[in-house]
Amino acid sequence: MKPVVNVSLQVLPVVEEKRLYEVVDKVIEYIKASGVKYIIGPMETTMEGDLDTLLEIVKKAQEICVKEGSERVASVVKIDYKAEGVTMNEKVGKYKE
Repeated sequence: MKPVVNVSLQVLPVVEEKRLYEVVDKVIEYIKASGVKYIIGPMETTMEGDLDTLLEIVKKAQEICVKEGSERVASVVKIDYKAEGVTMNEKVGKYKE
């Protein structure tokens, strides 16, 4: 069984400023539809699942931005990986109200 990992993704599509949120929202819609566990933050979205699945989502996010008219996409990706797995809840669960 593959370990559960966390991948955070921040996409920065090069589009007119008035379209920025519109394009980012398309990426978030895709993440929601993917079925992985995720948390949306003000600067990035953190996902939980197996690494291959999450990296495929990262790849598709770039393609979505281009399809939506972005000339270029700069993305920041962070990966938290442990052989035995790591969950978002173990990191932030104690802070939930």
